[in-house]
Amino acid sequence: MSDDRRPDTARELRSTVTDDGRVTLALRDCEVPPPGPDEVVVRIGAAPINPSDLGMLFAMADLTAAESTGSADAPAVSAPLSDRVLAAQKGRWNTAMPVGNEGGGTVVDAGSSETAQALLGKTVGFLSGNAYATYRTVNVASCLAMHDGTTAEQAAACFVNPLTALGMVETMTAEGHSALVHTVGASNLGRMLQRICIDDGVGLVNIVRRPDHVTELRAGGADHVVDSSADSFRDDLVDALRATGATIAFDAIGGGDLAGTVLSCMEQVASEGDTFSRYGSNVHKQVYIYGGLDRGPTTLRRDFGMNWSVGGWLLTPFLAKLGAEGTERLRRRVADEITTTFASRYGLDVTLEQAVDPDTVRRYARLATGDKALVTPHG
Repeated sequence: MSDDRRPDTARELRSTVTDDGRVTLALRDCEVPPPGPDEVVVRIGAAPINPSDLGMLFAMADLTAAESTGSADAPAVSAPLSDRVLAAQKGRWNTAMPVGNEGGGTVVDAGSSETAQALLGKTVGFLSGNAYATYRTVNVASCLAMHDGTTAEQAAACFVNPLTALGMVETMTAEGHSALVHTVGASNLGRMLQRICIDDGVGLVNIVRRPDHVTELRAGGADHVVDSSADSFRDDLVDALRATGATIAFDAIGGGDLAGTVLSCMEQVASEGDTFSRYGSNVHKQVYIYGGLDRGPTTLRRDFGMNWSVGGWLLTPFLAKLGAEGTERLRRRVADEITTTFASRYGLDVTLEQAVDPDTVRRYARLATGDKALVTPHG
């Protein structure tokens, strides 16, 4: 079967948590159903491994103990789960779950509707939840058509990070803030957010964890970058908050005291020059936790008055609240700027076979900045 036609079968990754306390990521064959009227078949060229994918892939397993399992035709990797994690995963016990939130590729077959036929031969990005495969049949509503010349790799990460970055700025504006803080400034998402804020004239405080990330972001035009590993971190953060007036933050770390430190520094700036109040400043300070790079407890020392909130932020509920028209506006901007504002960089390409190699798993699961993995199903 040539690459420009729909095959009857494809290869895919599936993740299974078993009630004996293990998770297994396995490569297997699957059917490629013909498209319905509003569906297309995508030959997948690339699919990123985002932090949000790792929970489905490995369910917080102990990957230091990952080992090869399966067979030559159906390779797999397996790792143990703690009792606590196993109990939390009971809803997916003994079910082979699809994996891979998003991807990019070429439409090789299309249903009968005008919308589906218009995508035939086009490069698209798509959101499916099962993107780690060679081919997928998906609804046209899950696809974003790219301009001519866009590659599958460029299209692969057109949903999760770009719409999240845009959603942060939209949330900031809707809630009455004028500038924002982001805690993983050197990540792909962080760099997208920086470019958006430069283009849109929005104040942004980037928090990073290494001195070289400070240098890189400043070279890219960032005005306010602070290193959380520096002895001067708190003072630097206060200075950046004073310069921007940022009163809302988006935190991908989750655990530890970073969210509390941001609120404390916001309160310090907000209270400057105010008459003392036992309840703190009247300025509302907001931190949204949208990731879990640190799975430990979130520590709040409560030295930031009473006018504050900490909550969770997820892309899907945000888009539902924004509505179809607003979501389409963001999607079109992503397609128009996919090679500039929303360009991604990767440090590791892995085939489907390599994705179940224990050593490769341990590398891409570290989520090291600059070493993000891209699954390339066809090699």
